Amino acid sequence: MTIVDDTALDDGAVIAPHELLADLAAALDPADILTEPDAIDSYRSDLTRTLAAAPPFAVVTPRSIEQVQAIARAATRHRVPLVVRGAGTGLSGAATAPAGGIVLSTAGLTGIRIDVDDHVAVVGPGAITDHVDAAARAHGLMYAPDPASSAWSTIGGNIATNAGGLRCVKYGVTRDAVLGLDVVLADGRRVQTGHRSVKGVTGYDLTSLLVGSEGTLGIIVGATLRLVPAPLHVRTLVVSVPSLREAGRAVGVVTGSGVRPSCVELLDRASLENIDTHSGTDLVARHGDGLVLVQTDGPGASVEIDLLGDALAAAGLTVRVLDDAAGAWYYELRRTGRGYSGDDWSIGEDIAVPRSKLVDILATIQDIATRHDLAVQAVAHAGDGNLHPGFSTPRRGGETRPPARLAIAADELIRAALAMGGTISGEHGIGSLKRGWLEHELGATQIELQREVKRAFDPLDLLAPDGFLGIHDDDPTLPGAVPESASAHAAGAETATEAQPAAPDPASPNPRSPETTGRTHD
Repeated sequence: MTIVDDTALDDGAVIAPHELLADLAAALDPADILTEPDAIDSYRSDLTRTLAAAPPFAVVTPRSIEQVQAIARAATRHRVPLVVRGAGTGLSGAATAPAGGIVLSTAGLTGIRIDVDDHVAVVGPGAITDHVDAAARAHGLMYAPDPASSAWSTIGGNIATNAGGLRCVKYGVTRDAVLGLDVVLADGRRVQTGHRSVKGVTGYDLTSLLVGSEGTLGIIVGATLRLVPAPLHVRTLVVSVPSLREAGRAVGVVTGSGVRPSCVELLDRASLENIDTHSGTDLVARHGDGLVLVQTDGPGASVEIDLLGDALAAAGLTVRVLDDAAGAWYYELRRTGRGYSGDDWSIGEDIAVPRSKLVDILATIQDIATRHDLAVQAVAHAGDGNLHPGFSTPRRGGETRPPARLAIAADELIRAALAMGGTISGEHGIGSLKRGWLEHELGATQIELQREVKRAFDPLDLLAPDGFLGIHDDDPTLPGAVPESASAHAAGAETATEAQPAAPDPASPNPRSPETTGRTHD
């Protein structure tokens, strides 16, 4: 870790709000400071639509690292909570505004520089994920992590939550792509962690520690990202399945084949029906109760897809190898084509289990939905065991709160994932919505160790104090108890399971020939 600026503040008295505003105004352009209620109210929530108790004091948009340092020093001087926010596409309540605190928007820190020789990108935290990838592809390179929200999510937000995506089964999650970070600490000091070299083992790996820390340890103001050669060839196949159990079997064939696919995704019948309804497609007619999407990439993509197709067909599964246009269409469909009716109460999850437990957890999801009289959609990054099931139920006239069975269903599912050796979050993060389950996965000793780490970085607990390590009353310590965070999560009229842009154009290539057992090619 390189200390760039170790000018810290002496402890000082908390002073009045107008003096805090004066400190901010001294560092920022007036247009970059928002305090009007109408302008800042939207910062109380992310895509979960879970509202903070009250609006923040101010929303600020720094345009330089020096301005970020000034904001941090002002927050420390006035003992005001500070939350960093990217595009607001989070799904855990981690970047929602603290009541009376400061929200630091990274929208003014969007620089992107590609170093072709070293295969790295040096970017600001507000850079849009797809923009980084596009800049890399202009040089024959690729930024591999591709969360479904990549069209508008930011690199800083991806780093804060250690975001995944469809390609992570081959290329890894965000942490695997981050070589180094430029960080401003809560008191305004600036440090640089990591390195641009391929190797480096200097002391503790603070870069990896900061990735996934959800803004609780420092303010990311820059990142050095690993790039990989952009694949010239991508091949795709789809498997139509009569049940989720068969979908799980198909995934097992793929992962046990010896081929390393770049994408292994699952959509259940309810997800296909939803896409058909909103996009004018006929996926249910063509694929039945489920669809497994598999891609390979690189020089051996065609050979690998044929090997996978042969293995799946030999297992008695219905397979189709697609042409390039159809493959791209299915890939975008998986990334974008989901959501719930705005009239429904809904709750989405982000569990992950060992791949060997995929069939078991899919059966558990169906059982929970049936017992609680809930509809369920299940999509998954099946190749790495990360599932995004969503339970929903129609909103009845006069209801102002979701029925308790939604939160109970989520609680049962999370506990089932833990019992199978899984985790409460594969890629969305913990935030305020899942912290009630955190101790059940980590245990009290590990929670305290993590709080000690936070105290070392942020002794005044100013950064995201209501985040996943915050002290709270919603821990489900009693058998059958459900954290209040689950009820709050279910209270959103349209809680997303994963960020979704608009569904793909149904006029895009849309192969319609009937599947048969064995392989066919479009």
